[in-house]
Amino acid sequence: MWLEIICGIIIYQLFRRFFYGGNDVLDVETSDFNAIFSVANRLEKLCGGKVYVGLNIPDADTGSRKSIDIVLVTKGEAAVISVKNVSGFVSINDDGSWTSEGGRSHRKERIPDPVSHHARMAASSATQSILLLNVYHKKGVCFRKSFARSVIVAEAKNTASVLESYLEQRGVTVPEGYFSYKVIIPNPNFREICRNFPPEVITYDQWVQLEPEPKGMIFGWVKGALRGGKKEMQDSFHQQLNFILSTAPMWDRLELKGSKHVLGEFLEFKGKQEDTLALRNIKRSKVGHMAVQKTSMLGLAHSKLQVVYYPRDYRSEGVSASEWREVEVRSSTEVIFHPQNSTKVRKYKLSSISSMSLSA
Repeated sequence: MWLEIICGIIIYQLFRRFFYGGNDVLDVETSDFNAIFSVANRLEKLCGGKVYVGLNIPDADTGSRKSIDIVLVTKGEAAVISVKNVSGFVSINDDGSWTSEGGRSHRKERIPDPVSHHARMAASSATQSILLLNVYHKKGVCFRKSFARSVIVAEAKNTASVLESYLEQRGVTVPEGYFSYKVIIPNPNFREICRNFPPEVITYDQWVQLEPEPKGMIFGWVKGALRGGKKEMQDSFHQQLNFILSTAPMWDRLELKGSKHVLGEFLEFKGKQEDTLALRNIKRSKVGHMAVQKTSMLGLAHSKLQVVYYPRDYRSEGVSASEWREVEVRSSTEVIFHPQNSTKVRKYKLSSISSMSLSA
């Protein structure tokens, strides 16, 4: 009996490895991306606005690109949102960085301040005199100390200002300071050692309390954690803003089986020559989206996947069903993908992928 159970487990593992691949990223590697999409989905449901995920826009000042997790646009306001999937007991250090203990790595981990780390150089010469009460924790007692808040204020404006500059290059003039900037921490295992996080940070406890207000009010946070008291946009401005954001550069995205997500850059397909030739038209200049629909079983060694892809279309009405294309390739065919913020290139078997979207 035990022999049968062991053999069954081995067969199951081999079957799972064959169809879902042994090179897929672990849950911990996709969890940060999953957190971004989870926050985006919830904001869209609660706010009734439009959410843009994974923007990768050019920064004219640095000559590089600026990654933005989420941009939320409603008729009443707009916000640039950074999602930090931090866990454990988190505190703020003297330099503004965060320290996490007992999180995913089960060891003390230093995290760059998501509010200020990109703008430290610019802020180092700033002469702002704004002060922030910083709370230190020692032997169970919280001590308060003031320090210059210039770096936090600088970065709070930096990402939004880069986006505003990009929009101006595309022909939209955004009122200065129109975009608010927030950091959302959606991880239920997040714990504050002391409640000293700056107002730009929305902790897990605040996040779960977010509810839509009656009478069409958008945000349920007291006086609106994202609300800046701005007047409603005019319809023409709102439409133009949404159009530009919908056509802005974004990271490519993979949706894996099990509702896992990865943002990054698609590089190529690898596999048998006839399969890569069949997929040769799937490139960002021609295709915006592809989906893996079903598997045809022609013997375990020759299982095939049906890949449906959609030619890139810039018309507002989108692509008609007659323009879809279908190809069949081996399930062992791989997608070579470079995840965002990773030094390693990953291989994903097509059998583990639900869909892939390519940025223009």
